[in-house]
Amino acid sequence: MSLPPPLLLVLSGPSGVGKDAVLQGMKARGLPFYWVVTVTTRKHRLKEQEGVDYHFLSTEMFDRMRESGELLEYARVYDHWYGVPRATVRQALAEGRDTLLKIDVQGATTIKNRVPEAVLIFLSPPSIEDLMARLRQRRTESSQQLALRIQKAQDEMGRIPMFDYQVVNDRVEAAIDRILAIITAEKSRTHTRRVRL
Repeated sequence: MSLPPPLLLVLSGPSGVGKDAVLQGMKARGLPFYWVVTVTTRKHRLKEQEGVDYHFLSTEMFDRMRESGELLEYARVYDHWYGVPRATVRQALAEGRDTLLKIDVQGATTIKNRVPEAVLIFLSPPSIEDLMARLRQRRTESSQQLALRIQKAQDEMGRIPMFDYQVVNDRVEAAIDRILAIITAEKSRTHTRRVRL
């Protein structure tokens, strides 16, 4: 029997839901995924590392990548551009590696349209109140920006039916276990997903 083809996994959800914490926990377990590092035009935050959390680009460099078709998807989010480099995704899949993207809901919508074989996972908070508390605790936004993020999060929660799976992030380790169960189920399908880029 041949091995199942590699998966393109999309982890998405509203700002503040814990996507980064889940990814860090998955990496700490030593899981053999290819972790796609997205590009962005925003300034890096405290403790973020170039090439680990994001590739931080100038707007001009981002525009060049976008115009030359080097981005699998891109979107403007909270006054900054974010994008997924196409070549790194294509290479990882060609090497047979399960590939994981962490992107916002808008980007996940684009991926679903361009790569319907991708597995879309929506990471959600236990409640909207819990999400609001997480956003307030970050203290990285002004009160106006915080209100905007909360409104956008509520809108994004309405997009859950577009995703293949929903994972509630009530505890990071439990959320990781649920994501791994999804991957196991996908690898066991009788009709496997074959990603073509």
